[in-house]
Amino acid sequence: MDGTGFEQFGDLDNMIPDSPNAGDTGGQELIITSAIKNATLDSLCQSVDLGGVNLLIKAGSGATKVTATDLMTDSTEMSGNASFNNIEIGNDASTLNKAGVQGKKGVFSQQADTVHIDNLRQTNYATTAGVFKLPGLKLSFSDSGC
Repeated sequence: MDGTGFEQFGDLDNMIPDSPNAGDTGGQELIITSAIKNATLDSLCQSVDLGGVNLLIKAGSGATKVTATDLMTDSTEMSGNASFNNIEIGNDASTLNKAGVQGKKGVFSQQADTVHIDNLRQTNYATTAGVFKLPGLKLSFSDSGC
């Protein structure tokens, strides 16, 4: 994944306690919120936890890459090999200004002009985007994530 305008901070997701996504957490889940103004992804594999079953979202495995603007994910797990350009670590999440999203006051965050992550893997509770182009889209269910 390559992105410009990157922000990341912690948050608490509050779901309806008896919803399928709530699992055994009582409806609260610690999450990592990542916001990217413009993103390009190759071979996207994203897992959405549906309370014990994962929705797998795969796209961009061919010649055309996945692209997104105003991309935001709420993740419980994230891994890969990352590099950042002009990174600021330890900002107050309420002062972020690279992707147009702000977190809660007093919450630790980081932001960078650009981000590159090889072998990105995420387990997400939510994904939103202004525009999300998914060439070669494949949706499936799995007991495990990506």
